[in-house]
Amino acid sequence: MDHVGIQVDDLEASRHFYDTVLATLGYRALMDFGVAVGYGDDHPVFWLGAVTDTIVNRQGHFAFRAPSREAVTAFHDAAVGLGLESLHAPRIWPEYHPGYYGAFVRDPDGNNVEAVHHTF
Repeated sequence: MDHVGIQVDDLEASRHFYDTVLATLGYRALMDFGVAVGYGDDHPVFWLGAVTDTIVNRQGHFAFRAPSREAVTAFHDAAVGLGLESLHAPRIWPEYHPGYYGAFVRDPDGNNVEAVHHTF
């Protein structure tokens, strides 16, 4: 996969959330067109766009690779610090594999956003 994009109801609220939590994983806004923002470390891989249609958004799940377990914890702490819902605090998920360390939060549009670090 090269990149993914989602439509959001409130671009500024979503941008504030993603600017904050993705910074903990080494991502930043690389492109900004006013109605769309692209995040990545060296090229945009995740895009936010202002809603353009009347279709009700359904919950999506987005998992961002973290460089360390500490980054997963920082991601979770940053989201909770913004007042967003924690779905699952950072922990090992052995049902996925023994080195799967992840945390899950809700973004401003209700999506399930995860940070994960894989150790093998």
